[in-house]
Amino acid sequence: MPGISTVRKLGIFGRVAARQAGQVRWLRAGYSAARITFRHFGHVLHLLWLEIAGVFFLFFALAGGLAFWREYQKWQAGKIGPGRAVLAASFALVFLWFGVSSFWRARRRTG
Repeated sequence: MPGISTVRKLGIFGRVAARQAGQVRWLRAGYSAARITFRHFGHVLHLLWLEIAGVFFLFFALAGGLAFWREYQKWQAGKIGPGRAVLAASFALVFLWFGVSSFWRARRRTG
């Protein structure tokens, strides 16, 4: 009759250890505290991500607004058609919306 393999012994040991650890109150409390802490930090990091993305989007909107102004001046002078000015304005408006909505989402999630 062959003996029990090492892998099987480790599996049995793991199950017994897990059962014993589940019965110890301070281990369960520590696990619960760690889970809540990591969830909280994840929430804060998500808010930080939304705000940083909002800043970048607003920066792109500003760059698009400056490009619109430059192209608008050229259009008014009769050097170019309105297409580039419309494109720059559309770019600026889209990224302005992305920036504002990113901050709005971050503000909504703080409550």
